[in-house]
Amino acid sequence: MSGQRVRLDIAYCGSDFHGWAAQPGLRTVEGTIAQALATIVRTPVRLTVAGRTDAGVHACGQVANVDFAQDVWVGLPGRSQRTPEEALLSRLCGVLAQQTQGRRDVVIRGVSAVPQTFDARFSALGRHYRYLMSDTVRTACPWRLDVAEHRRGLDVEAMARAAHRLLGEHDFLPFAKPREGATTIRTLKQLDVTRTASGLVEFRLHADAFCHSQVRFMVGALTRVGEGQRCEDWIGEVLAAGVRDPAVPLAPARGLTLVGVDYPDEADYAEQARRARVVRSL
Repeated sequence: MSGQRVRLDIAYCGSDFHGWAAQPGLRTVEGTIAQALATIVRTPVRLTVAGRTDAGVHACGQVANVDFAQDVWVGLPGRSQRTPEEALLSRLCGVLAQQTQGRRDVVIRGVSAVPQTFDARFSALGRHYRYLMSDTVRTACPWRLDVAEHRRGLDVEAMARAAHRLLGEHDFLPFAKPREGATTIRTLKQLDVTRTASGLVEFRLHADAFCHSQVRFMVGALTRVGEGQRCEDWIGEVLAAGVRDPAVPLAPARGLTLVGVDYPDEADYAEQARRARVVRSL
């Protein structure tokens, strides 16, 4: 019997999760959603996600996909006049609200039926992240769980100029925790550093994909420039060295949010997934 692939659009506050990936005995985003889905369809499910976020990292635009047997999918509305998408969204939000005991730190924002060629990870064209940081007592906002605190004032203009040295296709090994057998070559399309109207330092990043902890290492390196501890050219020197530099700090997870994932037109899902699976070299 054929099945139905379903896209889930997800938002969560990562503060009380041990990251996305399911881990025995730990509360994770994947584990929480998979348990809720299993409660509804009465069988274990497997999720594929656009980007595995670390412990403490948030998302307002995460995407995952899950497969259901066709009879399970069409049976979700029961006797109601709802579509399977509407029924799953309603039931999933209800179960998650019970599991999170009213905290609502993970929410399903949308449910849609997609072709079998859709792959939340490999069909993606790009990921967008935001990093927020408070660098003065005046801008401190401890009630906001998506803002990291930095104890020294930062020169935003210097960081913005240094950030341009990271744009383009590079081997980002100096700013990553490499995974065995995986490439660290990525194309960074945007790394803007600005100060918001409220005085926070905002980093906006866009790449075809990001390595493990890449955003947090790049932000950490830029703060060294913003503090005046390193010159603007240092960023390019670290990248050119091609090895991990212990002088590059890892920025706190708290300030990082996955804000969106780009996908091609439906007809191009499979081709984009094929291209994304090819191991790149410079």
